[in-house]
Amino acid sequence: MNDQKKDTDIFGKAIKAFYETGAEEEIKVLSPDFDEDVIPVAYLFRNYQEMPVLEQTALSLCQGDTLDVGCGAGSHSLYLEQEKGLPVTAIDISAGAIEVCRQRGLKNAQNIAFEDLSEQKFDTILMLMNGTGIIGKMRNLDAFFLKLKSLLKEAGQVLIDSSDLIYLFDPDEDGGIWIDTAQGYYGELMYSLNYKGETSNNFDWLYLDFDSLSLAAAKNGFLCELVKEGEHYDYLAKLTFKK
Repeated sequence: MNDQKKDTDIFGKAIKAFYETGAEEEIKVLSPDFDEDVIPVAYLFRNYQEMPVLEQTALSLCQGDTLDVGCGAGSHSLYLEQEKGLPVTAIDISAGAIEVCRQRGLKNAQNIAFEDLSEQKFDTILMLMNGTGIIGKMRNLDAFFLKLKSLLKEAGQVLIDSSDLIYLFDPDEDGGIWIDTAQGYYGELMYSLNYKGETSNNFDWLYLDFDSLSLAAAKNGFLCELVKEGEHYDYLAKLTFKK
């Protein structure tokens, strides 16, 4: 799955700087396939009212022992723990982000990768802000679902969001869209991050359309339910074990 290096810790440095000094320099998102984009660091500290509807919906569905994967600055976990009273385990590969999560009051924030977590089981696994991203490549889907099985209680659920990047392709005169499948799945991207002149290593990131997620889920013994669609090809899905 996603192999973004911990030691660069672009997110951690940006999150700590914003939390400690209010520094608002943006994180630059670089890709060989797209123009440069940015992530405003303040967005990582948004409260519930500032969150997109898909995120609010996911938080409303969380129940029981909850794992927040890629928790960042901890905004989702803080809401679940402090407003809903749920026991939350927040994890992130960014040591700096986890340090800030603890300073913000999270009781159980761990600097660990999703694939390295073990010996725990959860009622809810929460994966937001393109939760499929950490899968990295389509070929990693089976390993991803195997890991979910090891961490999920029998009646548990996974709440995960993503986007279908089909909108990036122009339709032909008949309204159809031609995609060169020889180039691989169109949602497989490569990114690097830049903050204050420091650039991370490249890492793989997967945007996964709902039908592909649903097919992979069925293959691996999960049911996949479309919970809500966003305004621009994004969606929230719920994964549960097949009965």
